Amino acid sequence: MAKRLSKASLNGFLNYGLVILAFLVVEMMRSSGQISNSLNGQLVPICAYVCMAVSLNLTVGVLGELSLGHAGFMGVGAFSGVVAAVSLTNIIPSNGLRLLLSILIGGLLAGAAGFLVGVPVLRLRGDYLAIVTLAFGEIIKNIVNCLYIGVDSAGLHVSMTNSTALGLAEGGKVIMNGPMGATGVPKLSSFTAGFLLVLFTLFIVQNLVQSRAGRAIMAIRDNRIAAESVGIGITRYKLTAFITSAMLAGMSGALFAMNYSTIVAKKFDFNTSILVLVFVVLGGMGNIRGSIIAATVLTILPEMLRAFSDYRMLVYAIVLIVIMLATNNQKFRSLLSRALPHLREGLPAHAAGKGGSTHE
Repeated sequence: MAKRLSKASLNGFLNYGLVILAFLVVEMMRSSGQISNSLNGQLVPICAYVCMAVSLNLTVGVLGELSLGHAGFMGVGAFSGVVAAVSLTNIIPSNGLRLLLSILIGGLLAGAAGFLVGVPVLRLRGDYLAIVTLAFGEIIKNIVNCLYIGVDSAGLHVSMTNSTALGLAEGGKVIMNGPMGATGVPKLSSFTAGFLLVLFTLFIVQNLVQSRAGRAIMAIRDNRIAAESVGIGITRYKLTAFITSAMLAGMSGALFAMNYSTIVAKKFDFNTSILVLVFVVLGGMGNIRGSIIAATVLTILPEMLRAFSDYRMLVYAIVLIVIMLATNNQKFRSLLSRALPHLREGLPAHAAGKGGSTHE
């Protein structure tokens, strides 16, 4: 049976297996009390960042376009998910179902934002695309800082002035309060929900990469002119990858937001986009498994370095540089591959000759 499976399919099953194994191990450690409160509180953010890294890898690694506005899509999903969750409180009492609907709504609105941005922006390439997507992320942050949303028996009320201008009836609730962000957010997210979202993200991305559309997207990345010459619709397939990536980022944003009682727009600024890009680059361009591992390790690492107090971020930066140098070193990679042959498929594909063609 294994011989009949393609290399891409085997790598896909390995990715699912890695995530499921990690989930089972963490659950056993939680049940036995072997996980600290600090690490336990990071489980949902880790899942959200893994989804972010895998989705951004679809744009940066598979499509080959540099996007610096991924946190903007995460923000769209986060705040729209929170508004949906609070608005549906009296209609849907089930927390699980409300979380699911909020994540779906966050993903749909982020996908719509991806379409609106992608139609004009994807005609650009390289640095120009990066600058415009960066501007989009900052625009979203500033819009959220000026947005006031409340809900009462009459429905949603929106204002760009202040919370008083919402005109809420008695018993109404302010959901988004301008620069103060969303307050009183229902903490619906759980590690199990995060685990399921990671599996869903892997399913969408891996099946897209292995499909006909995925092969067309990679053809555009490898040689745009040649792809266009054989009739591949450049704009169509670039939009497919970009919108899918935005939708998954929005879903992870909704999951992330409902892990906290308060969430502000600053959390989804340029720094978050760069952080997710670091996950992708460090894990390997186009390497799905590498993105999962990098997002997990680099999210946990700052907490593990708290013993270094004021120097922990300096140590964190040094560790990043050392890892990047090591994974780009041919001798180090070949030595590690000989020592651990089975790890070869999971190593980031930075070396010459592999480029961005690894889609594990």
